[in-house]
Amino acid sequence: MIIDPARVDWSRLVPFAILAASIGALVTAYTAELAFGIEPCILCLYQRIPYALAGALALAALLAPGTWGPRPKVWAVIGAAVAFLAGAEIAFYHVGVEQHWWRSLASCAVAASDPEPETVEELRRLLTEARPAKACDEVDWALFGVSMATYNVAASLALAVGSFWGAEKIRRQA
Repeated sequence: MIIDPARVDWSRLVPFAILAASIGALVTAYTAELAFGIEPCILCLYQRIPYALAGALALAALLAPGTWGPRPKVWAVIGAAVAFLAGAEIAFYHVGVEQHWWRSLASCAVAASDPEPETVEELRRLLTEARPAKACDEVDWALFGVSMATYNVAASLALAVGSFWGAEKIRRQA
């Protein structure tokens, strides 16, 4: 079966694809954290924000009434593309921190190992004091030697390009 591109409803397909990709990325991040115990650093958490923003913009594009014309949908999709570009920048910054190309300006702590508590008072102090954040230059998981932040750079750039392309498709179809 061959799909005729002229008959595809780009104004619904593109925002739906952006929403699905955003939800998929967030589900993957939360699954890695909650199901597999991979602790995110502050930069990992920052990388989730563009996906949430792009997903919200895609949902707005899906819910925009057709009587408004294609312009709001095009701008929402362009906004999602810009959010994905921002996500690629955050992820690239994180890769630089992981590779020690530069130091992080975010509140990434250096991992500290606490001594074993010998008394109940020491245990109480360790349990009540604020724990340092996970260090941003620690790579907890990698596939073929490539960290999640590096994969996120590529995914965010691909989603940005795809979103800009989709916005153009929506504009031309109208």
